[in-house]
Amino acid sequence: MTDVLPFQAEIERFMARHHYERLEPRAALIDMDGTLYDSMPGHARAWHQMMGEIGVATTREEFFFYEGRTAASTIDIVFNRELGRGTTPDEVERLYGRKKEIFNAMPTAPVMPGVAEVLRAFTDTGMQCVLVTGSGQATLIDRLSSDFPGVFSRELMVTSKDVEHGKPHPEPFIRGMQKVGVKPSQCIVLENAPLGVKAGNRAGAFTIGVATGPIPPEELAKAGAAVTFDSMTSCAEAIHSLLLSICLISAGR
Repeated sequence: MTDVLPFQAEIERFMARHHYERLEPRAALIDMDGTLYDSMPGHARAWHQMMGEIGVATTREEFFFYEGRTAASTIDIVFNRELGRGTTPDEVERLYGRKKEIFNAMPTAPVMPGVAEVLRAFTDTGMQCVLVTGSGQATLIDRLSSDFPGVFSRELMVTSKDVEHGKPHPEPFIRGMQKVGVKPSQCIVLENAPLGVKAGNRAGAFTIGVATGPIPPEELAKAGAAVTFDSMTSCAEAIHSLLLSICLISAGR
């Protein structure tokens, strides 16, 4: 190859790291909170308020770093740190129920600016879109068909109810791959959180990290993102050239 393609160095570095000879994007595995919806500020406030109601000290900011974990895992982390113990299933159900009540009472989370264009780029190239979220929040999941018509189907969703291990474990993305019958080298992950990026990379997928909140792109790169963007609109502007470069590099131009 003589001419340098956009993102060529990042693509080749990812392929070398995972020992792939080629990438054949057939499925996009897509996170929900902070990726499809600008919902993480609301989730962080809801977690912080719920913990405050039971006298457990937290900061709003820390919940951005827990994004992608199951509710049980999030509560366990805080309880072990502040109370020196884990939780029971009954406690998790009660506390997560209260957290959902607080979140559902907040103004509706808006669609993330730019993400519709990113999804269109995936579907225009024939890729199947699979939702892979650590959430079980029905208020957002139930909006997907109206906010993104024709993109997501109920059969191609992985939520917190479908996995034993949440992000950063690769299980959620592996289950997403299984739903569409593809290999890791045939997948692209779209994520905004370090734990989700880590899970996507561990699953072997080409993982795009997009900074849509207070966590900077550098943290997403450290977590294993093959490519990072500082906003979803920046990702939307570059996604077509990124997908084309992946195809050309894999085909040897």
